[in-house]
Amino acid sequence: MKAMILAAGRGERMRPLTDHTPKPLLVAGGKPLIVWHLEKLAAAGFREIVINHAHLGEQIEQALGDGSKWGLTIAYSPEPPGALETAGGIAKALPLLGDTPFLVVNGDIWIDIDFVRFTRSTATAHLVMIDNPAHHAGGDFGLAGERVVFASAGKPTYTYAGVGVFSPEFFRDVPIGQPLKLRPLLDAAIAAGTLSGERFTGRWVDVGTPQRLAELDRELTAA
Repeated sequence: MKAMILAAGRGERMRPLTDHTPKPLLVAGGKPLIVWHLEKLAAAGFREIVINHAHLGEQIEQALGDGSKWGLTIAYSPEPPGALETAGGIAKALPLLGDTPFLVVNGDIWIDIDFVRFTRSTATAHLVMIDNPAHHAGGDFGLAGERVVFASAGKPTYTYAGVGVFSPEFFRDVPIGQPLKLRPLLDAAIAAGTLSGERFTGRWVDVGTPQRLAELDRELTAA
């Protein structure tokens, strides 16, 4: 199985840190956020990684190279200024991802998860969900067993963790080169009853602000 790390975002909420450094290269616990992912993916047995980029993307390629430092092979999927959003970026990278399901990980999160659990997945679309963090108290979706459902009043909701498994056909109708968010595709899959999910209860951080980055850095440095 291949994995894709989403690294094309501008990181507006992280400014001024991201004015000169792409968000995935911001450091926590002595190493860039994206390197934590690469190490975990390599330990789980992944060998081929695709990374998309836009804002200051050349820095990402210079920092990570061909991936051999981690026993990986990295292929890059450059995007135009402004990037293509999540679904648009994945659709553009499909020629690099092959014909079987692949893992997708947001480059701006930190998660203490063993990626090996996904290496044999045959899901069309499967999301890792977490309990709602304080900054996203309303959540995204509900869970009915292993099926992701729309949020409904009075029922628990969960937040998409930025980790998922997708098959290439999930993006078959996405126009190549046009920006498109992931949410419309997820909503369509929920309506069709084909979106599966699981709840993850381990450590997860959406590194969306300088304060959260500083907190994560302190936590990892002290560990």
